[in-house]
Amino acid sequence: MANHAATKKDVRQSTKRNERNRYYGKTTRNAIRDIKIIDNKEGAVEKLPGVLSMIDKLAKRGTIHKNKAANLKSKLAKKVNALALAK
Repeated sequence: MANHAATKKDVRQSTKRNERNRYYGKTTRNAIRDIKIIDNKEGAVEKLPGVLSMIDKLAKRGTIHKNKAANLKSKLAKKVNALALAK
C-alpha cells in the first residue's frame, strides 16, 4: 500500500476517475445498443444527436480514443441513414 500522503491521494483520485469512466462508458454503450435496435427512422434520428454527444464527451475525457469515437459515430450515422433509405 502507499506510504506517502500524495500517493494515497493519487490512489483515491484514480479510483474515483476509474469508476466515473466506467459509468460513462457503460451508459454510452447502452445508448449505442438502444439506438441500434430502433427500426424506425424518426426514433433513430431523434436519439442520434444525444448519443453522438455522449461519444464526443468520452473522447474528450480520454476514456476512449478519438479514432474509436469517430468510428462509432460513423457506424451509427450509416445505420440511421440506411433506415432512412430502407423505408
